[in-house]
Amino acid sequence: MNRQKRAEIYTRLREHIPNPETELTHESPFELLISVILSAQATDVSVNKATALLYPVANTPQTMLELGETGLKEFIKNIGLYNNKAKNIIETCRRLTERHDGQVPNTREELEALPGVGRKTANVVLNTAFGQPTIAVDTHIFRVSNRTGLARGKTPLEVELRLTKLTPEEFRQDAHHWLILHGRYTCKARKPDCPNCVINDLCEFRKKTTEEAA
Repeated sequence: MNRQKRAEIYTRLREHIPNPETELTHESPFELLISVILSAQATDVSVNKATALLYPVANTPQTMLELGETGLKEFIKNIGLYNNKAKNIIETCRRLTERHDGQVPNTREELEALPGVGRKTANVVLNTAFGQPTIAVDTHIFRVSNRTGLARGKTPLEVELRLTKLTPEEFRQDAHHWLILHGRYTCKARKPDCPNCVINDLCEFRKKTTEEAA
């Protein structure tokens, strides 16, 4: 995979999805942070259903603290790992209130110091809420990067570092969104829709499908 091919891949993805956005519903950096924490091992659809009821009641660190861990669980009990997530979210809200004046910090170090916030979550918040050219590697991006040859690696961190290094600067801000959407809807885990893939001829995946996905 050379520089020209990578640039063409991103060019086509940009043409296909001109204004990529996260599918997690949010109206503030805080709502985004909570939604991303909730999305671990859960679908965006399930998270959005829960937060559609949660955020009108509590959408700031202080109001979520007032809701409490037990109250929060009632809103998120249909999301996987909700007990642990509720505990982490309430403690995160406490730290945001006590250490950050109720604001979501915009540095990786401060974000990763919050309970329930790992590197991937921090990257999503930095990119989507604060416009930083970070690339959060989830299962979709890990798969797409390795399949296509865009940036191969054995771990999410290895793929992230290679993507960050090899992605041309003009595409870096939106690369995360393009790749996750491509992996979610086209380059699927079990049956990639290669016949309808806009980068089919550039992709280095050896086991391309020949029939359109249902």
